[in-house]
Amino acid sequence: MPLLQNSIRGLSLLGLLPADARLERVATGCVWSEGPLWIPDRAALRWSDIPNDRILEYSPRTGETTVYATGVEFTNGRALDRDGSIVQCSHGLRRVERDRDGEVTCIVDHWRGARLNSPNDVVVAPDGALWFTDPAYGITEAREGHPGEREYEDLYVFRLDQESGDLAPVILDVEAPNGLAFSPDGALLYVADSSAVGSRTGVGNRYIRAYDVQGGRHCKNGRVFATIHDGVPDGIAVDEHGNVWSSSATGVVVFGANGLEVGRIPVSEVVGNLCFGGEDGSDLYIAATTSIYRIRTLTVDAWAARASTGGAS
Repeated sequence: MPLLQNSIRGLSLLGLLPADARLERVATGCVWSEGPLWIPDRAALRWSDIPNDRILEYSPRTGETTVYATGVEFTNGRALDRDGSIVQCSHGLRRVERDRDGEVTCIVDHWRGARLNSPNDVVVAPDGALWFTDPAYGITEAREGHPGEREYEDLYVFRLDQESGDLAPVILDVEAPNGLAFSPDGALLYVADSSAVGSRTGVGNRYIRAYDVQGGRHCKNGRVFATIHDGVPDGIAVDEHGNVWSSSATGVVVFGANGLEVGRIPVSEVVGNLCFGGEDGSDLYIAATTSIYRIRTLTVDAWAARASTGGAS
């Protein structure tokens, strides 16, 4: 597909993007694109078209987009586990599940006897634990799941110990937890609070919050890290330098580790999520409403960089 005209805003991004960086649309034809993940073994980007209840893959080697699976119960965010399998969030089945070569199994769907709401995004911590957000979009938004009730009557961020099976809420003060990501050293967890989504008045939170991670199991000192003024933060990614790349209604907004905005990448559609990928990990893939966009960067995902230097355990 052709390169799209792109006006990069923010001189600081020149250290994160090549001077001639251009935004390219590489796939289209979706209703709402979400949950992008680069899968090295397949050299492909996988993502969800949630309302169409399907999972797609794009191969930069061939330039082709293929349907990976249909009838997938409105999957959303996903992450690559340490064994190479894909951990993904199912709005429809209200669970976190594992896809291993097309065989999908449940990892967790209840907490203290109550069904989860609709897990939305997930990350794998360096100790192998799964951290995931559990908002209510899959039980309140008709095109993203099935009508349902909040059985534990709240919206939490959870940590699942994959060895013991222990599931515990780690963040309780986010109104609508959405995307999440760790800082490069794992000392901070960033969580998007998108409670303004669906609000008729526009009232609600549009924050990215930061928490201190203690002992790999607990979060303390929650505070507002940054605010998205155009739309809401949805998916987020952190690069090797600690910059936070966030979705918004008008494109990608990049914040330095100090929470100050350093620049923007305008996109002509509302952005739902984003991830780093490509052969060397420096391509930024952007899931934006109907399409997938790609732009070359000068950085890589925080955890990809950590793993390559032996920092991940």
